Amino acid sequence: MFAAQGPAMINEMYQNWFLDYASYVILERAVPAIEDGLKPVQRRILHAMKEMDDGRFNKVANIIGQSMQYHPHGDASIGDAIVGLGQKDLLIETQGNWGDVRTGDSAAAARYIEARLSKFALEVAFNAKTTKWQLSYDGRKNEPVTLPMKFPLLLAQGTEGIAVGLSTKILPHNFCEIIECAIKHLKGKTFELFPDFQTGGMVDVTNYNDGARGGKIRVRAHIEELDKKSLVIKDVPYGITTSQLVDSVIKANDSGKIKIKSITDNTAKDVELTVQLAPGVSTNQTIDALYAFTDCEISISPNACIIIDEKPHFVGASDLLRHSVQHTKGLLLRELEIKLGELEDDWHYSSLEKIFIEKRIYRDIEEETTWEGVLSAIDRGLEPYKSMFRRQIVQEDIVRLTEIKIKRISKFDSFKADEHIKGVEQGIEEVKNNIAHLTDFAIRYYENLLKKFGKGRERKTEIRLFENIQATVVAIANTKLYVNYKEGFIGTGLKKDEYAFDCSDLDHIISFRRDGKMSINKVADKTFVGKDIIHLAVFQKNDERTTYNMMYMDGKTGITYAKRFNVTGITRDKDYDLTRGNPGSKVHYLTANPNGEAESVAVTLLPSSKARSKNFDYYFEEIEIKGRSSFGNQVTKYPVRSVRLKEKGRSTLSAPQIWYDDSVGRLNKDGHGMLLGRFDETDRIIVFYKDGTYEVTGFDITNRYDADNVVLIEKFHPEKVVTAIYFDAKNKQYNVKRFMIESQTLKSRYTFIKDGEGNYLEMVTLQQEPVVIVRTGKKANEIKEQVIALHETIDITGWKTVGSHLVGADLKDITLLPPPGDDASQREAPTLF
Repeated sequence: MFAAQGPAMINEMYQNWFLDYASYVILERAVPAIEDGLKPVQRRILHAMKEMDDGRFNKVANIIGQSMQYHPHGDASIGDAIVGLGQKDLLIETQGNWGDVRTGDSAAAARYIEARLSKFALEVAFNAKTTKWQLSYDGRKNEPVTLPMKFPLLLAQGTEGIAVGLSTKILPHNFCEIIECAIKHLKGKTFELFPDFQTGGMVDVTNYNDGARGGKIRVRAHIEELDKKSLVIKDVPYGITTSQLVDSVIKANDSGKIKIKSITDNTAKDVELTVQLAPGVSTNQTIDALYAFTDCEISISPNACIIIDEKPHFVGASDLLRHSVQHTKGLLLRELEIKLGELEDDWHYSSLEKIFIEKRIYRDIEEETTWEGVLSAIDRGLEPYKSMFRRQIVQEDIVRLTEIKIKRISKFDSFKADEHIKGVEQGIEEVKNNIAHLTDFAIRYYENLLKKFGKGRERKTEIRLFENIQATVVAIANTKLYVNYKEGFIGTGLKKDEYAFDCSDLDHIISFRRDGKMSINKVADKTFVGKDIIHLAVFQKNDERTTYNMMYMDGKTGITYAKRFNVTGITRDKDYDLTRGNPGSKVHYLTANPNGEAESVAVTLLPSSKARSKNFDYYFEEIEIKGRSSFGNQVTKYPVRSVRLKEKGRSTLSAPQIWYDDSVGRLNKDGHGMLLGRFDETDRIIVFYKDGTYEVTGFDITNRYDADNVVLIEKFHPEKVVTAIYFDAKNKQYNVKRFMIESQTLKSRYTFIKDGEGNYLEMVTLQQEPVVIVRTGKKANEIKEQVIALHETIDITGWKTVGSHLVGADLKDITLLPPPGDDASQREAPTLF
């Protein structure tokens, strides 16, 4: 009978035990409680530190020992948790070597480092009167169920944990912003919360989704150009150490995705990783490649899971803040109620004591011989005054009166007693007012936290919008492609065949065959694309400028057609027929033209053909550019012997339009941002910066610009005069100058304002007849306004001149007027004032 029930019993036991284990891991180890934002081990550490707290530092080894009275696990897990709390620099003040989250260096041994509770922790995390207690695991001591945390700790510190069947990842947020958002919530205003990391860096929160499941952020390190041959990485993304970052850069270099000579870790007080570039490598392209192929950019997916009523719940950062604020209000109300009770007890007993002594009721007990008689005598003496009290006088009050010493009675000061009672009454009124206006009281509480502890906790991570970097665009050509044109094989491993060109292992290759078929394949060791290859190139997706000019013979009719087409995007590893689809079709002629060039060709027919003229020219510019599936225009019905290039053609496409997106400091062809104009191959861009420098660049979309410091960016016209107004800090005045751009070396910055600390560019324009409105004056009622035609008053001089005095330091603002007849839709980009 036992044997028959055995498997069922075991299954049931396993199911129950597994559920118990899963519940334990979720509730007791991995996932924090919403009330205080702490995991059990963290809560027990803080409770143990509060018991030990005497204002001095304690050895972490001693704190671990104290915590083990409450936490049923080994010292290693407790020690790691203490170090984690200490490195977050919020609840614990540290002393000694506590490691470094940026470099990954571990803390010193527990016997060498010390800690104590921070003043912030003592203010927001502890109150024995509002704490709910439970027995520790061995039943010897009491420990808090949760700490009475009056702050959204979970949002400030962040947390991460893996349990059975679920995980949690809550990102840290800025201390000051959390408090400001809490105040906004209490005032009924909307708010937004975004992550902030100790490691600094930049973050794109476009898809943050309030920190809930399904969201994602992108985090980047700051990378700056040290010079044309080196870059410097100034910080690390959250969760990445400098050693991990160095390893990822080395790995990308070894795989050929980037080309560098070396990377050196000079991190000390600040992160500093210096990257030396290989000769001939662009700094802009390398920066993009570092973001694309290394840990200089990472994606983080938040997953806010917390314990509410002993069950895991998935929430957002805003929900966490709202719940914490309401929880804090509840705790503040409880503290006020407790304080009110204490004040009322104080008033009650102080009034009793005053009457007991002033009315000499203590003399009524002189004749009493029993304890009951003493209590009755005092009660009878107080009878005339009971209506004055706010609550009933109980026996406990009378017993307390009997404990007053003769010395206190003899030194009793009625005036001081009245002052004390008056102060207590004022305190009662104040507490009652705070209870009646609890929201205002909570706002003042948060404002006080911000004032006391907010200094030095400003945002460290810059919120920015990141551009999307296409890996295939920035990848270095790190491999050689070989081809067997006759047999139809391409690949990086066909080293015995003909070399085609260099490419990246991330590229896709477009190939055309003599039979009129086309396909696109990823770079591989060896790929069969079809016999008789006639053209091979790296495929650029969504390229609308590269135009293919083709002439082919239809296999069914023998008629020769010509067509022009683009290939912007197709399915990989699939053959596409560019002819009419009949067997026996054959391509006579094919060229790829990066800017839509249309050449002329010489067509020669077979001598046996019946055509009167067996040689004629054909002009591709007469054909419209259509889709790849179009059949094309008929060239001749007679058999063709050969087609050869006669004359290279000009581009039939207009120059490409270039836009500048100031949110990311990048150029693009997709219409994002401000239109700079159409650019031919020789055209350039000029950029003016706040520091009084300018640079001339090409219009490559890999160019990077310091968007926060760009004052003006335009298509460069060498004949235009530059008009600039800048502040001269030494003389405390604004100067103006007009000059021509003389130095035009690409990507070199030239300073055109007076050198000096505090000098900066106020305004710049390329208008040929600039007119400005200048407003000066220190007070509102003293503002003076004047219109100045700068082209009439300021001569054109060299770009290195100091310029002429314009106004003093009392400049209010400068407004550049649009040129006469300027239509609002065609005005130049606004300058920054």
